[in-house]
Amino acid sequence: MSGVGYTSQKRFQTCEIQYHNCPHLAKSMTEQGFIELEWKETSPDEMKHRSNELLRLMQKRRTTRHFATKEVPKELIEDAIMCAGTAPSGAHLQPWTFVAISSQSLKDKIRNAAEEEERKTYSQRMPEAWKEVLDPLGTDAVKEHLTDAPWVIVLFRQSKRLRQNGEWGPTYYSTESCGIAAGLFIHAIHNMGLVTLTHTPSPMGFLREILDRPEHEHAMLVLPVGYPSEEAMVPDIDRKELGEISVFIE
Repeated sequence: MSGVGYTSQKRFQTCEIQYHNCPHLAKSMTEQGFIELEWKETSPDEMKHRSNELLRLMQKRRTTRHFATKEVPKELIEDAIMCAGTAPSGAHLQPWTFVAISSQSLKDKIRNAAEEEERKTYSQRMPEAWKEVLDPLGTDAVKEHLTDAPWVIVLFRQSKRLRQNGEWGPTYYSTESCGIAAGLFIHAIHNMGLVTLTHTPSPMGFLREILDRPEHEHAMLVLPVGYPSEEAMVPDIDRKELGEISVFIE
């Protein structure tokens, strides 16, 4: 993911440890385009406090389909996208495009196209195994969140990038990279006191056409963002416990 091979990565870690004791190593890495890591050690007590606070915050995160139409300042969306843009990516190619939409007419168009595809999915395409896990969540082909939310952000994954020689080349680990960026975006939205929803209309090709994106960009997620409505409801579900989602090898 980092774009650095195993041998180079180990060499970088060794240099980092010896950085202040070996000025010539620092000079060598500077000449290669490296800069010193900005990092300040945090006390164990402060680390524990921060981790507990973040866990409590994120345990309250819920996905809702019920949005208020109350406006959200553009600056908040910009900040969330910039937070998402700090995600690590394969070879640092940053293979994502966040298209942020507040135009009501365009949101109407997206909703109409999404609902057309979703009706086909629910009535014709959806296998029974998929339907049985969706039923308790109350989802259907009606997607009012696409027009109620003040912002709809569409995350596009870039499968190619323009090389310095003018030719097109592939991106690397673009799905994983965009997945991490999406997680950081969701975290930023929740942290600022708003809500969002991960919506994946299937198929999603219509979004490229409606939003006039190039062929090497592929819609990955639709993320309505805003305030929850006063009548917002969420499914009564539980999250898995630590022992169900982790294995520690010590």
